[in-house]
Amino acid sequence: MNRPARSDDPVGVLTVIVRRADPALDPDAVRAAVTSLAATAAQRWNLVRALEKRPSLLTGNGAQAPLRSVLRLIDALAPLGSAQLRQPACPGCGRTEPLQGRVNDLWSCRTCKDRARAVACVRCGALRPPAARDADGGPVCGRCRARDPQVMRTCVGCHQLRPVAARSPDGPRCESCRPQPVLECSVCGRTAPCRISTITGLPHCVTCRRRWARCAGCGQVRQIRSGTITAPRCATCTQPETGCWQACPDCGEETVHGRGCSRCTLRRHLAGILADDTARVRPELQVLLDALAGHERPIAVLRRLRDSGSTPTLRELATGRLPLTHAALDELGDSKVLAHLRAVLVATGALPARDEQLARLEHWITAGIAARPDPDERHLLHRYGTWYLVRRLRARSRGATSYHQAVAVRQRMRFATAFLDALADRGLTLPTATQPDLEAWLSSDTATGRHEVGEFIRWAGANQLTTLTLPSSNWAGPAAIQAHERWDQARRLLHDQTLNPGDRVAGLLVLLYAQRAASISRLTLNHLDVTPSCAVRLRLGPEPIELPSPLDQLVTTLAATSREHRAIGDRAASPWLFPGRRPGQPISAYQLGTRLKNLGLRPWQARNAALFDLAMDLPAALLARLLGINVDVAATWQRATAGDWTAYAADIAQRQDPGPRDAGRARAGEAMPASAAHEASEGGTTR
Repeated sequence: MNRPARSDDPVGVLTVIVRRADPALDPDAVRAAVTSLAATAAQRWNLVRALEKRPSLLTGNGAQAPLRSVLRLIDALAPLGSAQLRQPACPGCGRTEPLQGRVNDLWSCRTCKDRARAVACVRCGALRPPAARDADGGPVCGRCRARDPQVMRTCVGCHQLRPVAARSPDGPRCESCRPQPVLECSVCGRTAPCRISTITGLPHCVTCRRRWARCAGCGQVRQIRSGTITAPRCATCTQPETGCWQACPDCGEETVHGRGCSRCTLRRHLAGILADDTARVRPELQVLLDALAGHERPIAVLRRLRDSGSTPTLRELATGRLPLTHAALDELGDSKVLAHLRAVLVATGALPARDEQLARLEHWITAGIAARPDPDERHLLHRYGTWYLVRRLRARSRGATSYHQAVAVRQRMRFATAFLDALADRGLTLPTATQPDLEAWLSSDTATGRHEVGEFIRWAGANQLTTLTLPSSNWAGPAAIQAHERWDQARRLLHDQTLNPGDRVAGLLVLLYAQRAASISRLTLNHLDVTPSCAVRLRLGPEPIELPSPLDQLVTTLAATSREHRAIGDRAASPWLFPGRRPGQPISAYQLGTRLKNLGLRPWQARNAALFDLAMDLPAALLARLLGINVDVAATWQRATAGDWTAYAADIAQRQDPGPRDAGRARAGEAMPASAAHEASEGGTTR
């Protein structure tokens, strides 16, 4: 073997070469790193030859190294904190990532290596590096190989044909059923399947391994590694010793592996997606990039970008092939992925805000009318749908159309169309149909949506489009739950600590203050006010309501949690008391109603019971100002519960000598609010 004559110690020669690049390094630490890396003398002499020819491999040109051991030496020297020795960047993408394979005689990262090796899979056609070959020698990608029935086995836990993640004594198991010891989690205290943390050596359950919270040590939102639910701690606060961590090459953030941190990885990934053909990001998309890259949970954003399928649309917007407008996105169809992407673009200012429910409703009505073959029907339905239903909805919703309002308009359009089809089957149209024809349809088995059809006929009659008449039905009174059931549900929500705080507050607002799910979902933090005397007031209407205990504590806790909520794409904290998953938007009324039903509540009947009870004790004007409902609606409920007290008082005032019966009724009416307050303080009884 041809060795240098000046020394018989390759470790000493390597130490001299490394300290020549950075004299500040400790020679003993360098010798220890070299000794642990290269076990034999032959490996050490190979490193000597490579570094003697090109010492610059240690200072940034490691991608040109002839041996992989050079890259391993750089990784071994990185924890020593050298300012001169640098980990090499990938020559293909420029990122500081582990170099794992050669591309054109240069060490490259895994992504560039896979991209260079990518070929068309014979099964799915995707361009991916081959993981196996089929019987004919064709390339098969890793995903198709993992789904190959010949590779998968029947899991003994779930009895499903899945890839093998572990082999237990009783047979193969998939990733979901792989055996894990059941221990007490060191963070949440639950007894559940756990894994031992490499940082603390303590058990962590699956939920706590994925938990993100505000660290009690540094105050930043990070992935939790130790501590408790009330005082969580991130990885760097768990192990503050500098020897346990390595700095991110881009921002200096401490990481375990010494590669790019998750935030820098996310920013590079976004820059690659949102850059145009000239490698520049448009100004309107730069705000989107900064908002996504600055999110508190960069790993969640990376996962959403990779799993949601929105990357192709973002690439089209970045290159200009797809205009950045609402109309262009509408042409792509209506899907959850596009809806969330649109919400992110609106929240970051790349798109102007609009009423999404109303926009989707208008698009649906336009498409439905265009599918009608008869031009007269198209004209009729256009007048009814666009100029009557949508126009009335726009005036009522004031830019915040709820899901149920849009559904109600769709139902009216569907039943109006079905009624016109029923007339067409009889050879009739709306102008030529007579009253006996309408009565024959009402008595048939196919007549559905009589209430909605009646509204359509009354509108057509008011516009002199038909001679048909169908009177509206009178309100038969509310469908409400029993009083004892209402109070039982209220007590449960007030005192059951295991329930979600947001669900508890929403349910109590329905049971005690007769609020709709749509009204609750639109509450903001500005509707809440804490007085100097620590009284909590919630503004449901023009006049605020002082909340009793313990509801006031529940609402303040919920408000504190909502202030820290930031959906992906939000540039600031959410202003909503019930924030949703889409940036800048509250929870939908449909989702909130579903959550209340999962608690065993019937929101509509519970609201009717609360409104029925309140209307018995409060004047209509005060009820309307406190609950935020129309005064005519409040008066209607008051007449349905206790009669028209305003008319009765006027009648009593006109009498000179009211009888004993009238005086007794008047005293009973004055005592109603006091009895209602006593009932609430006692927890509720049946009237």
